Amino acid sequence: MMSAHQTTAPLVQVKPRAPAVRVAWTLEQVAALYDLPFNELMFQAQETHRQYFPEGDVELATLLSIKTGGCPEDCGYCPQAARYHTDVKATKLLDLEEVLEAAKAAKAAGSNRFCMGAAWREPKDRDVEKVVEMIKGVKALGLETCATLGMLEPSQAKSLKDAGLDFYNHNLDTSEDFYPNVIQTRNYQDRLDTLQHVRDVGMSVCCGGIVGMGESREQRVSFIARLANLEPYPESVPINHLVPVAGTPLESQAKLDPLEFVRTIAVARITMPRARVRLSAGRQELGKAIQAMCFQAGANSIFYGDQLLTTGNPEAEADRQLLTELGLKTKESCKTEVRV
Repeated sequence: MMSAHQTTAPLVQVKPRAPAVRVAWTLEQVAALYDLPFNELMFQAQETHRQYFPEGDVELATLLSIKTGGCPEDCGYCPQAARYHTDVKATKLLDLEEVLEAAKAAKAAGSNRFCMGAAWREPKDRDVEKVVEMIKGVKALGLETCATLGMLEPSQAKSLKDAGLDFYNHNLDTSEDFYPNVIQTRNYQDRLDTLQHVRDVGMSVCCGGIVGMGESREQRVSFIARLANLEPYPESVPINHLVPVAGTPLESQAKLDPLEFVRTIAVARITMPRARVRLSAGRQELGKAIQAMCFQAGANSIFYGDQLLTTGNPEAEADRQLLTELGLKTKESCKTEVRV
């Protein structure tokens, strides 16, 4: 039986890896990685992956939408924006028991991390109070916790940290110069400010973005370089492949070359060697072969199970089958990995 202290304190496991020399990546260096012959890029990514993740395991994360739709933002890719006419219906914040039942099911299915997402621009303090209870409840089950609730004030970040939240997700989405083409209701600095509030209270960061929104190769280079040069870079880096949703401004966006997505995974692995690089939205559309290449390129985390917020995600059994076919083992511990 866990004590109250044990249920709220972040679970920490320091991995015995050799310390890495901090590298500031220039745009030219990141561009050079993208431009490598494909086999050479994959080789370098796999070498890096084996050095920093010798276990070769894949983290399984489950994402639950605890508050769906009705968001006042205008993110061009997102069906949860209230201004767009999509199939997503706005709902109220889930009850604590609903969240805990979902967390129990996720743990039973093998997930290591339970992520809670709410479609808010920024939470109100009363919302944070409710999420704090969810975090404590999920922690008591022995799962690693992550939340994505929008922009945070410093006091809100502290409340989440004090509740035992292991990770806060707040994506940069894309490069700073392409960002206004996708989002007008907040600016890039708003995102950086929230990330800083999270770091200031000592919480780990989950931060990535979406590729395939119409950005250029140069803008993907800028996006990865910005992530890699955060101090420190994120412990968890979700890379999403755009899923065009009917009713959103990006519904007719042409598909990105799948090999360019694989290249992005590989460059993320090389530039952020200690991060968990996660295959996120769009994985279903990629198919088994491209997913396999992404794992070879250094991806070592997936969103697992039934739903990824409001876009489809392969069901848990299909995920297990793919990992088995590839001979990939899953991460057994639910303890947070920290860099030393």
